[in-house]
Amino acid sequence: MATGAQNVRVIVMGAGMAGILSGIRLLQAGIDCVIYEKADRVGGTWRENTYPGLTCDVPSHAYTYSFEPNPDWTHMLPPGPEIQEYFERTTRKYGVDRIIRFNQEITSCEYRGGRWHIRTRAGLEDSADIVIAATGVLHHINVPRIPGMESFGGASFHTARWDHSVPLEGRRVGVIGNGSTGVQIVSALAGRAAKLCHFQRTAQWIMPTENPEFSEEYRAALRNDPERLRDLQINPTPDYTANVDRFNNALVDAKSSGIDEIEMYCRQNLEHSVMDPALREKLRPTYRANCKRLVYSPDYYRAIQHPQSVLVTEGIERIEAAGVRTRDGTLHELDVLAFATGFNAGMFMRPMGITGRDGLTLEQFWHDRPKAYMAIAMPGFPNFFMLNGPNGPVGNFSLIDIAEQQLHYIWTFIEKLRSGECSEIEPTTDAMQAFEVERIAAARNTVFGAGCNSWYLDAEGVPATWPWTRTRFCEEMRAPRLEAYSLRT
Repeated sequence: MATGAQNVRVIVMGAGMAGILSGIRLLQAGIDCVIYEKADRVGGTWRENTYPGLTCDVPSHAYTYSFEPNPDWTHMLPPGPEIQEYFERTTRKYGVDRIIRFNQEITSCEYRGGRWHIRTRAGLEDSADIVIAATGVLHHINVPRIPGMESFGGASFHTARWDHSVPLEGRRVGVIGNGSTGVQIVSALAGRAAKLCHFQRTAQWIMPTENPEFSEEYRAALRNDPERLRDLQINPTPDYTANVDRFNNALVDAKSSGIDEIEMYCRQNLEHSVMDPALREKLRPTYRANCKRLVYSPDYYRAIQHPQSVLVTEGIERIEAAGVRTRDGTLHELDVLAFATGFNAGMFMRPMGITGRDGLTLEQFWHDRPKAYMAIAMPGFPNFFMLNGPNGPVGNFSLIDIAEQQLHYIWTFIEKLRSGECSEIEPTTDAMQAFEVERIAAARNTVFGAGCNSWYLDAEGVPATWPWTRTRFCEEMRAPRLEAYSLRT
């Protein structure tokens, strides 16, 4: 990182995983920076989601910043509260808490006079030379439109707004939605609720996984062996890196033998775990594995077979005061109703109004779909960079790894701006268009485009995630192709 360079100021949007990372690196480089956060704490999705059973599906030691290993994870798959505590502790350790402005939701961000000018909902105004948008992907909740929702007589909430004041033991609980969130909640509540109804619209492929607890002796050994701890970050399980690469290589080709292998493991999990043939068929997907985001669970099939659990596959007709009525006329009486219906993944920085050069708005640039060159930058929006932006490898491998590589890529631009080599950097329109043509063509061949409906698809049915291998992503992130960018003095 350059020293003795010109002064530049950076505004970071969001104090989740990527925003904290940005703050750490900017402070280490001695760069004037500030982080604006709409909530009252750091953590992003791990702050917002606190539902029972919340767990990350990336091995804990791989879900850490490369420079901040954590010997104290309690399980192979980290529980949500531990992840939140890790981010809070890391924020304090590196002094990032000093530069965060909490409860300051940015409502507008406009480029004029060679700088970005922001305004918050509270009326605060600020400006900077560079903006790093670290707003995340899954933070705008998706609330379904089901007739009669307002008439329900019990407690109801989206799973990202879990009401912990509502008792669950001995109650009749309904969970609508069966992605990873719904699966984790059912696994956590089976046996606690007097009745647990899981409303399934589409069966999921479920990959068996283990989640062993780490003993205190094991954790103490890691505290005393930094080299072993660093090795675990790279390879938390035997052949982890090779398995991640094999998994990502399979994703890019819906007809690959790798997808066949994934499907085989998931099918065996279903066949060997679910005894009732009628229930087994209800749980059997009819699309290719990984077309929807793969669900990892050590215990869902056991939970849904609990005597007090019920899988409901009939479509929902409406919600009534007493519960949920399905299209076969059955009323499923409930005391608590949780909507595990996910997020609007295409929102990113929206609804804040972002205006680039010459009045170009983000809504105009994204009129067809959210897009960014290499998932990081956009023509017409100079010195505006995104972490985990549109078309990045969300769900392919650890988001922390992705964000670190993306920030390394962005750092080339920060150094050029600091050195005075240029005052504006943005992708060229030609580079953006060529990238989109290549990306869309590749995306249609991925397993995400294999015919199912999922949050990976944009409004035109094109998979919106990174359509190439992890190897290509790592190669692209090593250094920007400067010929794809316009650098103005």
